[in-house]
Amino acid sequence: MRKEKENKKSRLTLIPLLILLIIGYIGWYYTQTKEGIFAAIIAALILFIIFKLWRKSRATAKFRKAGIYDIDEMTGEEFEQYLGELFIRRGFNISYTKASSDYGADLILEDKEDIIVVQAKRYSGSVGVKAVQEVIGALKMYEATEAWVVTNSYFTKQAMNLAESNEVFLIDRDELIEMILETK
Repeated sequence: MRKEKENKKSRLTLIPLLILLIIGYIGWYYTQTKEGIFAAIIAALILFIIFKLWRKSRATAKFRKAGIYDIDEMTGEEFEQYLGELFIRRGFNISYTKASSDYGADLILEDKEDIIVVQAKRYSGSVGVKAVQEVIGALKMYEATEAWVVTNSYFTKQAMNLAESNEVFLIDRDELIEMILETK
């Protein structure tokens, strides 16, 4: 297994070298000079750097627009309030549960057809199985039709497996950002 990874890694390091050789050949083909080779390689590297900077700035602007960095600094209660406002803007009627004795739900969303219990987890690390277990318990307690766990982070594989087997909908960082952007 280790040799396989090393071979794959060595093949991956050859790809940029091959690309540079092809670009150098193109420079040679059009100019028939060493300077043409270097100019083509330098131009390609500059274009690559510009492309990488452009993609990074787009991603940063998307995060800034979504306010995800502000969400990362919120307390758990502030995150619940933020989600409540977000879901109101998305057309849900919401109610908040008590901070203690919430039976695994922080928010209860209602629309014409469904009652949805939501467990809000503002974490800096991965969200585990416990959050999914808590919201599963809230399903019957609140006579809900759906259960969601929403986080500003990501879920562990175990949490995703448990959620899938219990039909719990998980909203991770990426989906939260998309939801925020769609709502604005």
